[in-house]
Amino acid sequence: MTCNRCVKHVDDALRTVPGVSAVEVNLAENRAKVVHEPEQSPLSALIVAVEAAGYSASAG
Repeated sequence: MTCNRCVKHVDDALRTVPGVSAVEVNLAENRAKVVHEPEQSPLSALIVAVEAAGYSASAG
């Protein structure tokens, strides 16, 4: 991510995943914190959503 527009794209992508209740994307840390229901939104679904928006993602 390089700008606030990137932050918005990642935030929007994560919020489309069922079971996600909160998202906090931090540009400076290049991280996203997501509150979600694992049964509805497994980690793999979150990663796919971010990658579909054009960004790389990994667990950690």
